[in-house]
Amino acid sequence: MATSVKDLQSKAELDGVLMGGGPAILHFWAEWCQASKQMDRVFSHLCTDTPYAKFLRVEAEQQPEISEAFSVSAVPYFVFFKVVDTLEGANPSELANKVSKVSGSLSHVSSATPATLGMAAGMTVIETVKEMNESPQVDRINARTNTGLKGKLQQLVDSKPIFLFMKGTPDQPRCGFSRKVVEVLKEVGMEFGSFDILSDEEVREGMKEFSNWPSFPQLYCKGELLGGCDITLEMHQSGELKKVFEQHGLLSNTDNAGESIVEKAATQPKSEAEFSRSDNGGIAADSMGITESLKSRLETIIKSSPILLFMNGTPEEPRCGFSVKAVEILREEGLEFGSFNILTDKEVREGLKTYSNWSSYPQLYMKDEFIGGSDIMIEMQKSGELKKVSAEKGMMPKESLENRLKHLVNSSPLMLFMKGTPAAPRCGFSSKVVNALREEGLSFGYFDILSDEEVRQGLKTYSNWPTFPQVYHKGELIGGCDIVLEMHKSGELKSTLAE
Repeated sequence: MATSVKDLQSKAELDGVLMGGGPAILHFWAEWCQASKQMDRVFSHLCTDTPYAKFLRVEAEQQPEISEAFSVSAVPYFVFFKVVDTLEGANPSELANKVSKVSGSLSHVSSATPATLGMAAGMTVIETVKEMNESPQVDRINARTNTGLKGKLQQLVDSKPIFLFMKGTPDQPRCGFSRKVVEVLKEVGMEFGSFDILSDEEVREGMKEFSNWPSFPQLYCKGELLGGCDITLEMHQSGELKKVFEQHGLLSNTDNAGESIVEKAATQPKSEAEFSRSDNGGIAADSMGITESLKSRLETIIKSSPILLFMNGTPEEPRCGFSVKAVEILREEGLEFGSFNILTDKEVREGLKTYSNWSSYPQLYMKDEFIGGSDIMIEMQKSGELKKVSAEKGMMPKESLENRLKHLVNSSPLMLFMKGTPAAPRCGFSSKVVNALREEGLSFGYFDILSDEEVRQGLKTYSNWPTFPQVYHKGELIGGCDIVLEMHKSGELKSTLAE
């Protein structure tokens, strides 16, 4: 039986505790967070009153493996084991309620009140609620709608070529992740500006929306988000971070001896092999140490899609600001593209830098030809050259799914999306709707959703209607089988659809 809160030091320790079975409550907290401390006081008293449950505590930023396993992006945060449940934020009463339910001391139709709790927890809940109600609260800011805040955040981001939003200051970091990023920047020899997000709750919450990145630190380069601690460390270890800074003219391009690589290159003769390139713009396999097998593999990946983006992460979850921008540009241009996550394959990540003679990511290829990185893509989009190049290569923009669905929905005054065809329905519901429309003497267009998975799935979101068939009149959704049959029986169907 637990009588005190257990502080966890590893994911393995947590797994071992949970293997023992029984109710357990896990509290993610942070030393700097006042709400965490207040909730931890309640948590400790609940532990005293509930000896038959395990009370576990994790310092979220010191145990990233555990935090990531439960997708923790804010503290305080609680996870309840037995019937899996979670609680985000500071709510003492709700914490007590969930603890009672998970430990079995409260039925699922009851609510925990201070009177139903033990001596230790009851008064603590009351005091903490009162304390939190009396303390000033800062509303969450939506940076997308608060233009004044958005301008302030943009000004901060643009105030230095390299800017770090962190917990604490470079001299006194307030979390391990911020400390690591500061160490990396100092090791690279990069000057940077910083902002302590613990000093301004409005900026702290606003930046999460502004960057679409839920945690800190956040590192920006020339106004673009590079990423957080993990990405910064990965880029530093691979040498990519330094290359990105050099490419933006923020760091002198020197080798380990301190001699400028440009100057060194000018004084040393190069062999013919060092200038040898393949037909598609990649460096020949024997010139820079790329093996034939790696060269062949890179070319296979490049040829896997007419437009191929090598990026940090995936289009759905980009892992750096430059990759985010590249994906946005391609989508804005309406171009279909394949992608390769270079973070998943070190051989490809390092080899492609030599193959393309381009030191950073993302990298865009069109019809096997290297186009460039995010900066070049931005310039080409602004000038209209990207649209021109894609047209010249026969890669016209694809009509967006939303536009396609709009055209289909409005292709006939009365439109039926069904399984099969009116002559051969492929489900009973579709058959009933076809019969109802025919009995009313209504002419209608139709689309077999079994013939196109993209339309089938997209229409569920477009209409906010999860099933088929779906009937539309003049572009407006009427409903599915049940609604059409009810209208048919009541006589409303013909009068409504004949308007």
